[in-house]
This record gives sequence, C-alpha cells and structure tokens, in this order.
Amino acid sequence: MPRLTRQNRRNSGNGNGERGAAGVMVALLMVVLIGAGSLAVDTGEIYAERAQLQNAADAGALAVAQRCHAAGTCTVTQALTWARELAGPNSNDGASAVDSVDLSTPGQVKVVTSTLGSNGAGFLTKLFASALNAGPATVRAAATAAWAPPPGGTAFPLAFSDCSYDLSTTAATGAVQLIKYKPGRGTCTSTSGHVIPGGFGWLDQSGPCQATTSANGTVGSDTGADYPTRPPGGPACDAILTGWMNTILSGGTVEATFPVYDNAGGVGANGWLHVRGYATFKMLGWKFSGGGSPQVFQPGACTSSCRGIIGQFVRFETIDSTGVNSGGGADLGTVDIKLIR
Repeated sequence: MPRLTRQNRRNSGNGNGERGAAGVMVALLMVVLIGAGSLAVDTGEIYAERAQLQNAADAGALAVAQRCHAAGTCTVTQALTWARELAGPNSNDGASAVDSVDLSTPGQVKVVTSTLGSNGAGFLTKLFASALNAGPATVRAAATAAWAPPPGGTAFPLAFSDCSYDLSTTAATGAVQLIKYKPGRGTCTSTSGHVIPGGFGWLDQSGPCQATTSANGTVGSDTGADYPTRPPGGPACDAILTGWMNTILSGGTVEATFPVYDNAGGVGANGWLHVRGYATFKMLGWKFSGGGSPQVFQPGACTSSCRGIIGQFVRFETIDSTGVNSGGGADLGTVDIKLIR
C-alpha cells in the first residue's frame, strides 16, 4: 500500500506539470494571435485610409488642372487653395490634408495628400498594434492630372478660319460675331503666316454629317457653299441642327468643338485645309442655306445670300477619367483633362 500510494503521488505530480506547461504555451500563442489579428486590423485601416486619400488627391488634381487652364495661369498658392477645397469633401471622414502641389511640369499638376487625423496631428491614432509598441501611422497618396489640346476627333463637318478665332489666353469667351462662309470673307493671314480664306469652310465627310480630323494634319475641303445635303449628309445634318435648335429654344447652351485651319490649298475636289487645333464655339444662330428650319435659325444680320454662323468662341474643358494625355495642336482654349498617374 505505501508503494502504491507513492506511485499515485508521482503520477499526480507529472499531470500538474504538463497542465502548467500547456497553460504557458496557450498564453504565448494567444499573444501571437492577438498581435497578428491587431496588425491585420490596422493594415486594413491603413489601406482604407489610403483609398480615401487617393480619392482626395484625384479630385484635387482634376480641380487644379481645370482651374489653372481656365485662368490661363496659376500659382502654387492658388493651386493649394483649390486642392484643399476638394481634399476633405472627397474623403469619407472629411479629414485629408494636402501636403504639396507641384506645377513644375507645364500642363501638369501633382497633388499629394496625407492623413489629417481626428486631432489634426497628421497620423492615425488608437491603432491596435500600439499594444505591440508599434507607433501611429501617417498615410499618403498622390495624383497627377494633365491638360492638353485634343489630338483629333470626329464631328460636324465644318472648320473655322484661324483669322476668325479671337479667344485670348486668359479670356473666358471671345466676342459675339457673325462668321461667314469663306468666299464671303475674302482672305487673311493666319498666325502661321499663310494667306487663307476667312470665315468657315465645309469638310469632306467621313460618315453621315461627320468629318474626322487630326491636329497638325490636313483634311479635304468641300467647295459647296451650303451645308452637306448630299449623301452621306442630308438627314443626319438636319437631325444635328434640329437638336441644337431645340436645345437653344429650351434655354440650354450649345457648345460645339470645331477644327481651326491655318493653311489651305488645292481647288475643287482636291481642296484641303490644314488643322492648327480645336476651338469650342457657342452657337447662337446660323444660316447654312436659303431654305427654312433647321438650316436657318435666328440668323440675325446674316440675310439675303449670306451664309454664316452667329456665336462666340469659349474656353472648354472635358474631364475624362484616366489615360495618356499626349495632346495635339495649339491650345485654342479647348483641352482634355485626365488623370495620368
């Protein structure tokens, strides 16, 4: 019996030791698991914060690009103000700071945003990982937007003479003017030094009432005085003019982008125009033929045999999402604004 009693005590002592060792291991594993979970939570918070900062940077960069182009020029101080107006409202917590604005590359702006924090300290606080002696985190994001003239496009088959273009670098609009069909305006000297027909000219169609052009390229010109009624134009051109007319009559604005030519040559079917760039014209009225609506709409002083367009050149920006902004010809007040990185 005494031997049996001693053996039971020995076995009982070994069990307590094993249970104690297991308890230590569980405690250590719990620390590791809690730490790993905390880091995962904090990492998710940092990624979420960076996504919000990226939204703020994107919005700020696009806003600065639009304002800088519209103003014709801008300073870093102005750009910082414009970026900050958009940084907070475009993050969920409304707490995004603008670290810097870089205007060193012509036609581009880079905006860098960072964590503002609820206390304005510039970092994320109360992270779970602080239990593992990890400090607070500062998160940043950057976006670059660029503005450049459109490289080309397909639109209503009409081009304006460079001599009719009157929009200065800083002006929002040009003068309201009657621009007549080119034979009615004689000739003038373009900014490129070429003697060219004034007014406007019709272009060879690449589709129903459409002409495809590219900046610094040439396009065939139509020698007819009236707007294209023969195939493939006709009904397609009437539909476009009707849409413009209805928009204006309902109180809306029609702003159409057209090529601007700075050189011309050839005769008859071999006529051509050289495209300098693209300008946007606010349409107020037109007289494209001697007939009725929609070829004639609020023609104003364009009477009798006159063929012309009434309106004014305006600055115009199109804001796209992302892409390469390679630009095209001269900046005539119409640009594409894109996030490029």
